[in-house]
Amino acid sequence: MDFSQEIIYDQNSILIVAVLFVLILLASEVGYRLGHYYQSRTDTDVKTQTNTIQTGTLGLLALILGFTFNMAVQRFNNRSEAVVIEANTIGTAMLRTNLLPEPYDSLTYDQLQQYILLRLQVGNTKYAMVTELENLNKATKVLQTEIWMNAVKAARIDPRSVTTGYFISALNDMIDAYGKRNALLALHVPEVILFLLFIVFIMSGALMGYAAGLGKKRTTLPSIMMTFLICLVVFIIIDLDRPKRGIIKVNQDSMLHLRGDDYEKN
Repeated sequence: MDFSQEIIYDQNSILIVAVLFVLILLASEVGYRLGHYYQSRTDTDVKTQTNTIQTGTLGLLALILGFTFNMAVQRFNNRSEAVVIEANTIGTAMLRTNLLPEPYDSLTYDQLQQYILLRLQVGNTKYAMVTELENLNKATKVLQTEIWMNAVKAARIDPRSVTTGYFISALNDMIDAYGKRNALLALHVPEVILFLLFIVFIMSGALMGYAAGLGKKRTTLPSIMMTFLICLVVFIIIDLDRPKRGIIKVNQDSMLHLRGDDYEKN
């Protein structure tokens, strides 16, 4: 999926939430003025019906908000899990390089160290940097091919399944984990759901303002506080949906540990 063709994904999350907050306040003010205009012409039944519709709209907002939040959290957890799985498969492949005949044992080990650096760079590159990501993915695939060719050459020297075969099996798992992680990084909350959330949010603000206008008193501060809190939840949803751009980022420690002493070759 090309994120550069989307509207929301390319925008700053704080800016999105700030604009949304202002739009809610404007909708609430317009609704209030409209309700205040019809106040003298409205009876108790209409006010009761308006409050009922307002409650139903807020319930719908809560449902969509919870659904979207859960979707964003699931995607974030899946990305985090994918990093751990890929790190484990790379670590297994590194350990099994000891089973390869010389000189492919040390050569492949060094190539896997370079592979880790490429995967760490991908994890730290923003999706807005499209060219950089494409170059990193190309370099990763080239390195995968080189490692695979070394495994093939090693298998010709030592075709036993308990030595070279074990490494090839680990290499297959590593390549599969690479594809799965890339696919999960590309998944995010569809923009149509976010637009639906924003529309319901704005309409809820207008209804709250209209209901306040039909009454005799207006509770401005509580309405602003509730709007702010919901906007804060929207910010968290958008932030979770941006694995490389937001405040909440996928932990790369499992990949970093592969560069430590735990995986140094004996």
